[in-house]
Amino acid sequence: MSALATARYADLEGRAVLVTGGASGIGAALVEGFCRQGARTWFVDLQDEAAAALCDRLAAEAGSRPRYRRCDVTDTTALTAVVDELAAAEGGLDVLVNNAANDTRIASGEVTEEQWDWSVAVNLKHQFFASQAAARHMVRAGRGSIVTFGSVAPRLGIRDLAVYSSCKAAVAGLTRTLARELGDAGIRVNAIVPGCIITERQLALWISPEDERRIQAEQCLHRRLVAEDVAQMVLFLASDVSSACSSQLFVVDGGLT
Repeated sequence: MSALATARYADLEGRAVLVTGGASGIGAALVEGFCRQGARTWFVDLQDEAAAALCDRLAAEAGSRPRYRRCDVTDTTALTAVVDELAAAEGGLDVLVNNAANDTRIASGEVTEEQWDWSVAVNLKHQFFASQAAARHMVRAGRGSIVTFGSVAPRLGIRDLAVYSSCKAAVAGLTRTLARELGDAGIRVNAIVPGCIITERQLALWISPEDERRIQAEQCLHRRLVAEDVAQMVLFLASDVSSACSSQLFVVDGGLT
């Protein structure tokens, strides 16, 4: 990780962690962050080459090789199986990070029913069912941290993101309800709400240099936001140092909204 990742959370060492969508972008920064904390880190994705490269790099640089499982998060049975496999192998599950998402732009007038269902499955449904599966293991332990992922997109009303924004708006209700239901078992549930995080995907598909200059001008902090900015907040929420934090939405947008 970059010099941004300076905090050390001793309690994360040895913790069992699952990150969805961990092969690239924000997910890769999350996997790296947990590995550098000494956590027993697993992640799922569909990008086999990127996942293998990440595992090799972290084994060499961080001395900790994460465990990768190829899994389509829209396949609830397969996703639940990975959660259960991790818990069996590691003796439980301490942290779940529901990072996987897809922000493909489609004009609202062109969205088909199939595209709607797929987007909901990627951006919202998997967060619920991964949390449901993780909670079964966390309840037995009497503790755990679940981190969901929203977005500032619903606040901004970004064009061509009607379905994605609908899903990300729903994450707030999902997070607060799960936090209320699971709090009795000592499980904390919080959401990360990222702003315009500049990743390779964003630069390749959506964000031009002119767009980035405009966005940075609108932020209170006039700098590029990167995946490590999000990872730092997730590490905080995974650690016991945030033990009094639950049912909250943590915005990481440089003051954009």
